[in-house]
Amino acid sequence: MTGSLRRAVVTGAGGRVGQATAVELAKHGFEVAVHYNRSRDGALATVEACRAAGGDAWVVQGALDELEGCQKLCEAVKERWDHLDVLVNNASAFSPIRFEDITPEDWAFMEAINVRAPFLISQGLLPLLRARPSVTVGAEGSERGVVVHLCDIGADRPVSGYAHYSVSKAGLVMLVKAMAVELAPEIRTVGVSPGQVIWPEDYPADKRARLASRIPMKRVGTPDDIAKLVRFVATEAPYLNGCVVPVDGGLSCRY
Repeated sequence: MTGSLRRAVVTGAGGRVGQATAVELAKHGFEVAVHYNRSRDGALATVEACRAAGGDAWVVQGALDELEGCQKLCEAVKERWDHLDVLVNNASAFSPIRFEDITPEDWAFMEAINVRAPFLISQGLLPLLRARPSVTVGAEGSERGVVVHLCDIGADRPVSGYAHYSVSKAGLVMLVKAMAVELAPEIRTVGVSPGQVIWPEDYPADKRARLASRIPMKRVGTPDDIAKLVRFVATEAPYLNGCVVPVDGGLSCRY
């Protein structure tokens, strides 16, 4: 299957891992719905990169912390397409707050972006995911679409200052498993769990060096490391379902 026969939605695709994932899928013949919230310029750059890579792309906006934003995304995709091969729930919120300073509003926002939105979008686009034979090489005839949730090493390895984030990502890991049990064999659901990929801009050089030294590979990952695995899971791994694959240079293997 090539060209417009392959269709994918990537949330949070205006930069970083989302952008790399959209471009990687475009390289392999996908038309990509590039979701963004505020990063319109980044999303338009992603569209251009997808087209330069040989695929096609278009943008869709939505604030995923709001119920209306999730609904808006689903409606836009349904209006344009009659089927969907791959959904990549990449959009994520990440911010440090001391445990004693986390407010109910902070907690609710993090949960809304990192757990509720992937659930609502997966549920809303389920009819499209069920609407065509699988895009995956080697898949059985009864198999249809694929959902990939971008999880995080923090779901299992919490870091001080990120309790609300780690708990939300732990919820996303359970969503991977729950969807895999209930929706298979038609729909496969897989988690991809990055470790340190791209430094936050406010991390000083000494902190970066200290954290990198703990990674067995002695370096941080790249967005392409994640993007290539997402594409592989979606198109070449028909028996992966319900697992969360770490892409962390071995960091999750150590204390």
